[in-house]
Amino acid sequence: MESLLNQLPVGLSIGAVLLLIALGLTFTFGQMGVINMAHGEFIMAGAYTAYMLQDWFHGQAVIVALPVAFVVAGTLGWILERAAIRHFYGRPLDTLLLTWGVSLVLQQAARDLFGAPNVQVTAPSWLSGRVELLGGNLPYARLFIMGLATACVVGIWAYMNRSRQGRRMRAVMQNRELAAVSGVATGRVDQLTFFIGSGLAGVAGVALTLIGPVGPSLGTYYIVDAFLVVVAGGLGQLRGAVIAALALGMLNSYGEFWTDASLAKVIVFVVIVGFLQVRPQGLFVLRSRALT
Repeated sequence: MESLLNQLPVGLSIGAVLLLIALGLTFTFGQMGVINMAHGEFIMAGAYTAYMLQDWFHGQAVIVALPVAFVVAGTLGWILERAAIRHFYGRPLDTLLLTWGVSLVLQQAARDLFGAPNVQVTAPSWLSGRVELLGGNLPYARLFIMGLATACVVGIWAYMNRSRQGRRMRAVMQNRELAAVSGVATGRVDQLTFFIGSGLAGVAGVALTLIGPVGPSLGTYYIVDAFLVVVAGGLGQLRGAVIAALALGMLNSYGEFWTDASLAKVIVFVVIVGFLQVRPQGLFVLRSRALT
């Protein structure tokens, strides 16, 4: 029982990492219906932003990089949306192929700029050490990521439910034609939505520098898990993404405890496939009024 309790904070920290990575996809995939395979490369861009800033800010580069990476990755997403994706709305397979090609280009660009070997980002000194939590030892870095994910969720919820731009975004994603005839500038909403979703990927990239090295393929390790979180939680459903991320984190943690890392991944995929057979639309479904 004590060993099982020790895995609980590990599962929570894994869930927080998955949630932070998947938050951007709740906008670009869940809200806009764009299968953005370049989301992982926006994560990579955020991580390399922290790497570049440590020449000036040294151990505090991670903290400074959070808002900078949001802007850098968000700008990349905005350029991608304006240059290509806006011509493919309503064509998810086309966006999948397009963004997959963009992801390959960005990975090669990272290799040309920073080299193929992985690099390390120095974490702040106050994030070294561990804290005892729920019977287990949790690194301060993981605890920081949990707090960062919580702050991002609260900020997204407030934006979507309390701001005028957030309500416009929800209106466009629920019924684009009706929002357009009601005077909403759908093109501007699309730009802002993709900017925010991509920017959140950059923030996730900075957080990942606290738990491992940075390399051109960093995003590819997490992109599948991010899509699983969004699909299992329900497209565009923030609370569903939170629950799904924590559930997958626990499943990963206890799966690795009882078996090994590779078999734990298989268990996660099997559980997700079985769950989607029962609830193909995920945990939560967007409800709307319809004429009968």
